[in-house]
Amino acid sequence: MNIKDKYIVKIEKMLFGGNSLARYENFPIFVKSGCPEDTVKIEITKINKNYAEGKIIRIIEASKYRVNPKCALHNICGSCNWQYMKYNKQLHQKQNIVKETIKNITGKDYEIKEIIPSPKQYEYRCKIQLPVSQTKVSKRILAGYYKDNSHELINIKHCHMYDDYINKIVDYIKINAQELGISGYNEKNNIGILRHIVIRKSSDNSEILVILVINSDRTDKNIILLAKKLMSEFPKIKGVCANFNTKRTNVILSDKTSIIQGQDYYIENLKGIKYKVSANSFFQVNPECAMLIFNKVKELISQKTDKPSILDAYSGVSSFGIWLSSLALSVTCVEEAISSSKDAKENIRLNNIDNIEIINGDAEKSFKNLIENKILFDVSIADPPRKGCSEKSIENLVKLTKKYIVYVSCNVSTLARDMKLLEKYNFFPVYIQPVDMFPNTYHIETIALFEKSQ
Repeated sequence: MNIKDKYIVKIEKMLFGGNSLARYENFPIFVKSGCPEDTVKIEITKINKNYAEGKIIRIIEASKYRVNPKCALHNICGSCNWQYMKYNKQLHQKQNIVKETIKNITGKDYEIKEIIPSPKQYEYRCKIQLPVSQTKVSKRILAGYYKDNSHELINIKHCHMYDDYINKIVDYIKINAQELGISGYNEKNNIGILRHIVIRKSSDNSEILVILVINSDRTDKNIILLAKKLMSEFPKIKGVCANFNTKRTNVILSDKTSIIQGQDYYIENLKGIKYKVSANSFFQVNPECAMLIFNKVKELISQKTDKPSILDAYSGVSSFGIWLSSLALSVTCVEEAISSSKDAKENIRLNNIDNIEIINGDAEKSFKNLIENKILFDVSIADPPRKGCSEKSIENLVKLTKKYIVYVSCNVSTLARDMKLLEKYNFFPVYIQPVDMFPNTYHIETIALFEKSQ
């Protein structure tokens, strides 16, 4: 097998990371944009010791699961890359990915519950982050997503993952930024003012917050004028903020944000529970699906305990803590981000809750302090970022927990890695539930309940 060799192969299944799997003479080939049961002609683009990579140059016989993507830019945009697959098949493949990834890393074949689908397959995103650039000659402002595995910006006119109102706001910002002489960012030279457009909204579409990420340490008059025009044109926008980011970095938001117009937060209302979410605070991008996760975690805990003390680690704005407070004796929330901790305290007040304590600090250090104070919890919830928990955090988490740990993960590979660590401390998985938080992408959310073995 050599680079540029061409083969006719059948696509078997989807893999963690988004590629599909085919084989030639039993040698694995990872194929971008393949659909299970496709027969395709591929060209080899890369060869490794244990597998090769290939691209489709012709679909010979399309799978019965293949559909036409809604988005005209689907084949070049690197954002939602599974639109060409029927939704039920996406769900089936994600469930299989969770099972196989956990088995490959832990060496054990666990039962995986049937995946919970998202209530919406399109227009589900309540947070978008669009990089901005500018054409050299016409000076047209561009905003969209990067081409897959590149930093080549694809200008997006209409994205189906968020609603039309947000699309109109993005288009308005691009047109008016150009008219006001606000330059788009050039990452190669670190010049240009407008780096990113970040928009956050409530799931009921009543409140919107716009954050303009600028390559400056101050807000100039044209950015202020753009903010005023936005709030005048779109009544649902409750505030426009500037985030100051002058570093050569892939990090979108710095920790320095100021209000330009209106307020620096929006209110999310989920079945009567209110969450204040500020510009820099974490909240789930698909709130309707997040509610399904909150309710599943609540159900699991209520089945196992009565009036438990709960540790909510990596708690953000206390989304889990507040949702679970009605069944808990007490909830202790640990969150590193200052903005999220401040919002959490405000959310306790908004919801008239009196049994939640907020601790702002690094998880590892905060856990250590709780251990030193000889505090134990009936149930601990961990909802870490994609990198998962540090080994020390896991070690301390098990010391803090009497019986049950609920681990909510957006990366099944780090979940499986941490699962091995938890088992080392006699916490074994008794329930594993995938949830489709991100339809039309390969990303998967997973809930795992661990019980301590006596």
